[in-house]
Amino acid sequence: MAQQHKIIVAGCGGMSQAWIADAVARDNAEIVALVDLFENTAKAAAERHRLDVPIFADLGDALAATDANLVFDVTIPASHKQIVTTALRAGVHVMGEKPMAESLADAEEIVRVSEETGRRYAVMQNRRYMKTIRAYRDLVGSGKIGGIGSIHASFFLGPHFGGFRDAMDSPLIVDMAIHTFDQARFITGADPVSVYCHEYNPPGSWYKGNASAVCIFEMDNGIVFSYNGSWCAEGLNTSWEADWRVTGSRGSAVWDGVNLPVAEAIDEAEAGGFTNAFKRLDVPATYDGRNGHEGCLDEMFASLEEDRPAETDCRDNIKSMRMVFGAVESARTGKKVLL
Repeated sequence: MAQQHKIIVAGCGGMSQAWIADAVARDNAEIVALVDLFENTAKAAAERHRLDVPIFADLGDALAATDANLVFDVTIPASHKQIVTTALRAGVHVMGEKPMAESLADAEEIVRVSEETGRRYAVMQNRRYMKTIRAYRDLVGSGKIGGIGSIHASFFLGPHFGGFRDAMDSPLIVDMAIHTFDQARFITGADPVSVYCHEYNPPGSWYKGNASAVCIFEMDNGIVFSYNGSWCAEGLNTSWEADWRVTGSRGSAVWDGVNLPVAEAIDEAEAGGFTNAFKRLDVPATYDGRNGHEGCLDEMFASLEEDRPAETDCRDNIKSMRMVFGAVESARTGKKVLL
């Protein structure tokens, strides 16, 4: 018999709508309370999803008043540590939006609390759950383009969200680049050991803090990962999943974040001379799960039902968070930071 998940949703703004809709559609999930500092926001979410559940301003009160065994944390980043640790210490698992926290110290404290309580905390990294990125990862790991020397990501978008992001000191790195950094770890199977980052805020930016950055990461298997991004780029935008190139000893593979990757390797039959000949490689797509947010939620729920850490468990995601805050520290100090 499937485990029954009784869920408190903490944070009922725009981001929560997909989380609520997914829970409502699951046979083994039930939303038992909504929590938001603004009662009208929670009421609007309840009406939209036809939920007849109590509304609270404080998560502790909601936990005390219900028999919840799972919390969705869809609050702003500044609230994540309080929400997650409150739930974990109450003996309740958590699934939450990225980033884990607004500082590395807070993120590490969350991991400690998860380990101390034995409760699980999984983080939304929806860009892992696409047939195209899984095809890219499989190709990179197959050896078909040889040993991997470098991976490069370009990210250029200009969303006008408004709200808390506009006031952040490092909106691109802290709120958005976590996705791309986590993708680089996922694609290569490597973890970071150092970073050098230059942050800046170009003309025309509507952000208070630095909305553009260039980063160089060294990974634990010798791969170099370069990131070049802007969150205030108007025109000729990349996809939200970034634009990628992986270079190997025998070929290269590119991915635009949307379509299936394209790869070429040296054609051994035609090798020789001043310039090698290349052949196009087949890139099969074998992932048959749901895409994006839904695919990540499927994995999170499956991990609870199978009593195992999720692929995006906090103990793994902290490695991507170290990339984020290492980049921020490097930009602040002008020095390479060891991770």
